This record gives sequence, C-alpha cells and structure tokens, in this order.
Amino acid sequence: MHYVYLMRSVVRPEATYIGLTSDLKVRIAKHNDGGSPHTAKYRPWRLVSYHAFEEREKAAEFERYLKSGSGRAFAGRHFW
Repeated sequence: MHYVYLMRSVVRPEATYIGLTSDLKVRIAKHNDGGSPHTAKYRPWRLVSYHAFEEREKAAEFERYLKSGSGRAFAGRHFW
C-alpha cells in the first residue's frame, strides 16, 4: 500500500505537511526524529489523516492534488 499523509506540528500548529510513503509508521518516526530537513524544525508532528492507495501512481496524483491550490482549500475544509 501507498499512503498520502497529513501532519500538523504540535509546537507550531500553523505548520502542516503533506507527504507520500509506503511505510507510514517509519516515515512519521523519521519526521519526529529530525530525519527530514524540511520538517525537523517543527517537530514533534502528529498525524492528522492518512489515505491508502493500492497503486503508487494514484497516491502520487492525490498528493499532487492536495498540494495544489484547490487541494489545499479542500484539505483546509476537511482535515485541518
């Protein structure tokens, strides 16, 4: 399975992150351990939502959508 996940910083709630992975537990742990330079300064992170896809291509399409203008508006209404 491939997962699109949405996280929010615990210490800076205005900081959010959308990502894609095939191992959700390991990826979230890496974010919280500081293993990702983009998210290290806002840790710890909490998982807000994740969405599972059988095909990586479909997951990547959904991630791209959520990072687009209309996708960010959608996420703002439904997840944040």
